[in-house]
Amino acid sequence: MARHSKLQKQVLSLYRQFLRAGQDKPGFLPRIRDEFRENSSMKKTDVMHIEYLYRRGQRQLDQLKDVNTKQLGTFSKPKAER
Repeated sequence: MARHSKLQKQVLSLYRQFLRAGQDKPGFLPRIRDEFRENSSMKKTDVMHIEYLYRRGQRQLDQLKDVNTKQLGTFSKPKAER
């Protein structure tokens, strides 16, 4: 089994926390899985971007844990118009 870096362990822990928090809210689990899968292809050497996404994920997790949260915002790049 491969050894994980400290940052990898933090990201995996964040993912598990998201899954636990999303169980109580309908429709959140697919969104959580998709978001993590989308970013899983990122290069492991892009540490600055991974840390940025990790901090953003922590803020979103805090929002998700709030009982009044009904949906999470997205931070996607706008698609280029043709």
